[in-house]
Amino acid sequence: MVFVTGIGTISAIGKNVSETLSSLLESRTGIGKINHLQTIHKDNYVAGEVNYSLQELENLAGLKNSNYNRTTLLSLLATQEALTSAGIKDASTYRTGFISASSVGGMSHSELLYKDFLEHNPHENFIDTHYTGAHATDVAKHFGITDYVTTISTACSSAANAIMLGARLINNNILDRVIVGGADALCKFTFNGFNTLMILDKEWCKPFDNNRKGLNLGEGAAYLVLESERVVKAENKKIIAVLSGYGNANDAFHQTASSPDGQGAYAAMQKALEVANFFSNKIDYINAHGTGTANNDSSEAAAIQNIFKKNIPPFSSTKSFTGHTLAAAASIEAVISILSIQNNTIFPNLNCVTPMQDTTLFPVTSLQKNTEINHVLSNSFGFGGNCSSLIFSRN
Repeated sequence: MVFVTGIGTISAIGKNVSETLSSLLESRTGIGKINHLQTIHKDNYVAGEVNYSLQELENLAGLKNSNYNRTTLLSLLATQEALTSAGIKDASTYRTGFISASSVGGMSHSELLYKDFLEHNPHENFIDTHYTGAHATDVAKHFGITDYVTTISTACSSAANAIMLGARLINNNILDRVIVGGADALCKFTFNGFNTLMILDKEWCKPFDNNRKGLNLGEGAAYLVLESERVVKAENKKIIAVLSGYGNANDAFHQTASSPDGQGAYAAMQKALEVANFFSNKIDYINAHGTGTANNDSSEAAAIQNIFKKNIPPFSSTKSFTGHTLAAAASIEAVISILSIQNNTIFPNLNCVTPMQDTTLFPVTSLQKNTEINHVLSNSFGFGGNCSSLIFSRN
């Protein structure tokens, strides 16, 4: 069994778990005007931007002249909170790993220096921090984690797969403790790419609404501390949640689109239920992937209906709060899923008004408090058909 003993996050709705919970309880979205990213699209689109400059993020981390890029700083801040939450002062006490996910790595920093680079003014720190895994190497080194360090990049399911890999390393007695999650910073590369795909909404996204027009991009980071039963007992650790199930599948349908019947999503959810040894009726709430694109929401709705038949649990997409944070999405939503269990609360799917015509499913659109939540299914489905589902449970 794998236990969650610490969580940390930073996103458009808060620089820590406490602020994140307050935003969720107050139904306060973090999606709005773009202030920090310098892009020609800043006046035409909204985004879930972390409202701190690079210098301000460095100050929050207690650093000076670190030369860390934005992705690394987001990762470091969320990791620090997760370790503090778990009461870990020395990461070398047990066999400890750090598994982080990212899609764009240091791209936000590379973009600032690329023109100079082309003009034969090489920037060593740009080259050294450009690749996707640089943030994981830097953060692991900062906290003295050396037993196992790796990066996962499977598009929007990346952090879910990082969490899954961490759990498997613990279950197979390879590691005792793993800090797992992901981080991604907004950058022009991302905006231009998604704009080319024509799946960005210029206004607030509305997942699962019949009139949805696309997603809002976001940025952030989140990490969970996973620990084995042996460590939890030896340290008399407080258990925040149990990672009771996980599953990964690929529908191999299209490079950027999900299969209409949600074949990959169905397989991932089914596998997560099998690992947890649950019947589907044990799930109290689904934190849906719910991007707000026409294809994703219809596909996910079909998969949910195929799994749960006539007994659909309450579900919502919290990307209407944070925006789609790409590789970090699954870990941010894992933290939100755990907050749902801790507070017996279902957080709303903002902006959804009109039911989709191709399904009878409709998300929770207002805050639901005092609802017994013992098991949450959290979905994350990525480009390339990589679909992952996690199940978090009350201890």
